[in-house]
Amino acid sequence: MRTIIGVDIGTSVTKAVAFDEEGGALASASRRSHLEMLPGGRVEQDLDDVVSGVGTVVREVAAQLGRLPDAVALTGQGDGLWLRDSDGRPVRPAISWMDARASDLVTRWLTDGTISTAYAHTGSGMFPGCHGPLLNWLQEHEPHSLDRAAVAGYCVDAVAQRLTGRVCLDASDATLPFLDPRTRHYAPEALAACGVAERAGLLPTPAAPGTVLSLHEHGAALLGLPEGLPVVAGPYDLPACAIGSGVREVGDGVLILGTTLASQVLTDRVDLDPLAEPAGMWLCTPAPDRWLRAMPAMVGTAALEWVLALVGATTADVDALLADSPPGARGVRAFPFLSEAGERAPFVEPSAQGRLDGLSLATGRADAVRAVCEAIGYAARHCLEAAGLSGTLALCGGGTRSLTWARLIADVLDRPVRIPLEEQVGALGVVSVARASLSPGYEAPPGRHQVVDPREDVRALYEDGYARYRAELAAARTVWGAHTRPAGHPGHL
Repeated sequence: MRTIIGVDIGTSVTKAVAFDEEGGALASASRRSHLEMLPGGRVEQDLDDVVSGVGTVVREVAAQLGRLPDAVALTGQGDGLWLRDSDGRPVRPAISWMDARASDLVTRWLTDGTISTAYAHTGSGMFPGCHGPLLNWLQEHEPHSLDRAAVAGYCVDAVAQRLTGRVCLDASDATLPFLDPRTRHYAPEALAACGVAERAGLLPTPAAPGTVLSLHEHGAALLGLPEGLPVVAGPYDLPACAIGSGVREVGDGVLILGTTLASQVLTDRVDLDPLAEPAGMWLCTPAPDRWLRAMPAMVGTAALEWVLALVGATTADVDALLADSPPGARGVRAFPFLSEAGERAPFVEPSAQGRLDGLSLATGRADAVRAVCEAIGYAARHCLEAAGLSGTLALCGGGTRSLTWARLIADVLDRPVRIPLEEQVGALGVVSVARASLSPGYEAPPGRHQVVDPREDVRALYEDGYARYRAELAAARTVWGAHTRPAGHPGHL
């Protein structure tokens, strides 16, 4: 029986799970990650600490197994900027995808057409925490870091390099914002638009699907596994979750209720519409003729955690709080845009802000929590519509631990949702990719899941609520974007 350890290097937690050939979890371990929250909306991570965390969880899982795994598969957070030298050592702390230092730059690029120009060649929008604005920001404020770097990569390939000595970048990670997903090559027009064409040599060439690496001496010592053990790196967490949650047919989608609210729909074509609002991206998958239309919003469980802290509650209280407030939250309404970097899907607005409306002395803390949960549901519906969902929908991520919230999401979306019974679908997805890489022709078995159906008696209420949300959002965007977009721009309302 071939056992593979899947490692998901998340923003807040690194998880490792050993799976058997049927997708059954045999052992697991997790470790909290450390984020440096700095002034000015800066968010950074220490690559050495991240690599150490990977070693810790893999060793724990291997010890629980009591035998050696047959391979290790890596997935994890995307975007951000992980600069390394030729040996894989960081030349500066990694900049997280949550970072907001380049917000003003993105606002300017929305105004002057830079983002629209790049979007026409890649189909990928931009937000402050992606390569385009971050490379430009460093070129202006910290050029010595770029001069010292040999690789401008991402989290997964950074860890893989430390374990194997090779730079291996999955095409999904390379997507935002320079990759033409149709050719899997970087678009020179996008690099030039962002003013970083001279730094193109820092970008690793995307690896061919099915690439298999192996642990070198130092990686083997770190993980406590044999030198030469196969390692597969990527895809990163968004497409890995789609694969692990059973997205198989064109039109099927997945909604990840995690730190980000990530919506993805499987498609067999890429439509680079230069007139479309420059948001989201087209993610390459291991299949050369399939892509994921992704709308990864910045809202998610972070917004829920914020309102829970505001009312003096924790995630353990979510079900009870939702039960204490009726659908519609007694008239309380919310915008869940709380990231300091604004929003990135299904629209790009660095100035987006959250709010709670309709408060009165009769408002209870449960109403505030339900309003935010409903608003996250409305944001998810907006993203899924933009991504073109037409088939089944899987729902995964930490938010699904609350079945009450999952039922609320089904109600707001007005469609059934499939919740995989395996919680770590990102790790399961990259393990499936690893199995196919090691044994061509492998097909993942159908996963086990439960279905939550929407309730008929709240359909009209949530249809009205969604229409009101979209109208209020359109009005808010005229204020947020009043000075960031010229008239006639796709994002100008």
